[in-house]
Amino acid sequence: MPPVYNSAIDRSDVGALIPEDVSRTIIQGLPASSVALSSFRRATMSRAQQRLPVLSVLPVAYWVDGDTGLKQTTEQNWANKYLDARELAVIVPIPQAVLDDVDFDIWGEVRPRLIEAFGVKIDAAAIFGTDKPAGWPDSIVDAAVAAGNVVEVGESTGDIAADVNLVMGKVEEDGFDVNGFWARRGMKAAFRGLRDDNGQPIFQPSLVAGTPGTLYGESILYPSNGAWDATQADLIAGDTSAAILAVRQDISYKLLTEAVISDADGKVILNLAQQDAVAMRAVMRVAFQVANPISLQAPNAANRFPFAVLAPAAP
Repeated sequence: MPPVYNSAIDRSDVGALIPEDVSRTIIQGLPASSVALSSFRRATMSRAQQRLPVLSVLPVAYWVDGDTGLKQTTEQNWANKYLDARELAVIVPIPQAVLDDVDFDIWGEVRPRLIEAFGVKIDAAAIFGTDKPAGWPDSIVDAAVAAGNVVEVGESTGDIAADVNLVMGKVEEDGFDVNGFWARRGMKAAFRGLRDDNGQPIFQPSLVAGTPGTLYGESILYPSNGAWDATQADLIAGDTSAAILAVRQDISYKLLTEAVISDADGKVILNLAQQDAVAMRAVMRVAFQVANPISLQAPNAANRFPFAVLAPAAP
């Protein structure tokens, strides 16, 4: 999408917040959870780039021929992967007159939505490659497909549970264990619809409120932040600890009152001081990487990956 420099919260956007005789509670959904922020392995960075050694060659043992046979040598190697921090940022301008007339803490309402917006961009880039920044590796879906870890819906000639089983098998054949799933929300209905030969439900979600969902005994998340690309995947299974989200700079906020906002050509769109406006600037620097250490089951890195994809059936 093209860069945007002229978006701002004006009076028409906050009309519902300007007091008449209204409830003090703002009716809005809670910010949707992010797959990356909630289930990737978290790391911290002290520099813009961080080296991540990953096991690439395993030692090999040999039989000795006879009592005086020569013992052979072996080695163990590590290859470097890199975490490259990239910046996410946005500015939210509001005229001071609007702030004065609104009987709510607007910035308190904006911050959670900015966190959600950052999560959407990170999920879309890391999982599907959408708008992926330079320096980040291939997305989880792209890398899984390249390694052959993809199953198409209906490939098992059974039901959706059988398809998921095949997806798990792809990960296990590469020497990893599946400890989590991510799936589009529509998959909930597919699982609820599973029945045995007697018509009884197979998938039994917990009846206890707040209990995390599970599938084959492992946790499953149904992201609802809008980042999921249903054209690429219905479900992803894998070793979630292999996906790394490294934070160089956590989200920081700064209120600007004496700045100007310009477009890509340098044209001033808003002069905060002259036009009596305030802007909140949010900045975050993060890196993404997937550890793909060698395993005895799959020594070839090109055919090994700790995630597998259940792809939609071809039209």
